Amino acid sequence: MAVAVLDIGKTNVKVALFDQDARLLAEKSRPNLSRSAPPYRHFDTGAIWRFLFDSLATLARGVSHVVLNTQEVPTGDFVMDTNTKLPVGALRRSISEAVGGADGIDQLDATALAAALMGDAIATNPFLLGFAWQKGKIPLSLDSLVRAIELNGTAVEANKAAFAWGRCAAVDYARVAAMAGIATVAPAPRTLDDLIAERMRHLKGYQNGRTARRYQRLVEQVHETEARMFSGSTALTEAVARNYAKLIAYKDEYEVARLYRSKAFREALAQQFEGAERVEIHLAPPLLAKRDPRTGHLIKRAYGPWMLKAFGAMAPLRFLRGTALDPFGRTEERRAERALIGEYEALVAELLTKLSAETLPAAVALASLPDKIRGYGHVKERAMREVAAERAKLLEQLRAPKLAMAAE
Repeated sequence: MAVAVLDIGKTNVKVALFDQDARLLAEKSRPNLSRSAPPYRHFDTGAIWRFLFDSLATLARGVSHVVLNTQEVPTGDFVMDTNTKLPVGALRRSISEAVGGADGIDQLDATALAAALMGDAIATNPFLLGFAWQKGKIPLSLDSLVRAIELNGTAVEANKAAFAWGRCAAVDYARVAAMAGIATVAPAPRTLDDLIAERMRHLKGYQNGRTARRYQRLVEQVHETEARMFSGSTALTEAVARNYAKLIAYKDEYEVARLYRSKAFREALAQQFEGAERVEIHLAPPLLAKRDPRTGHLIKRAYGPWMLKAFGAMAPLRFLRGTALDPFGRTEERRAERALIGEYEALVAELLTKLSAETLPAAVALASLPDKIRGYGHVKERAMREVAAERAKLLEQLRAPKLAMAAE
């Protein structure tokens, strides 16, 4: 039996193969090159993946075994394109096929388990090591591995504990996951009704029942029209259900206050940090924040625990949102957010009057555009401009589909 070790360091990326006596059998290495492309210098993750997969292509089916950490970690691509999606399914299939299928791979979210059990995701590696050893995939004795942890001299007891938890997970994964508070059974797929009900509950907490009913009326109107014209289709209804709720529930000062004062936030804070003596919150309120003299962007600053008390006073005042008495509603950003809601309602009304089999794809794309409006401040402003340009192009396709197709 041999063990393949992947070592991704700042200088080099290596794949090494060791036998059961820890003798090096083979090694491949390449420089871990960085790219000076925007938004900042970063490692070439694409090249790292290609190198690792090319090196692991020599894995022997029926002999090699993979213990795969399924935690998804964003790369630099997410900074440049917020719609980037990790090809998780393809990556898992490639690794599984290389080792001969399901029998050659164990998949678990080791990072989530290690963080929940040990309080720090840095325990992931010893956790995985313990899991693999207990599965009989590491050709070294228990004493030698424990001794190696001790000789390393860093967080010895924590690493031993993480190693032990990994061994336990290999024997009874469900029990360890339950102790970590992580579900092992995938939740049932959500229906359209579930989606609408969830958004209505959120909007009721965000503002009030009247706002939730306003949302419900428009979504039901879209659903009735789509169901009548296209039996079994819900694509347009789902797009409106998601994106209309997002526009209505823009995150303003009242919503920030409500979320910070919620029971869910307090519980999450207590679970992640034991005995936190001081909480600081970094904000850039449009009415208070200074602007960067070079870029003109609002600058965040730290606020102490008193801000949580201020949030307690602000949250109940959300009934002022959008009224003449709203002290925050006069900023350019808030006016733009409210305008988007009215524009979306008018857009959906037009979509329904022009809906046909020919225009349905453009209608769904138009209804989904708000999903691309993300971030806050200048980031959100830029996204709104980009979406407005895309909206204009899609409206051309909707209003004259045949001409748009001819132009393409």
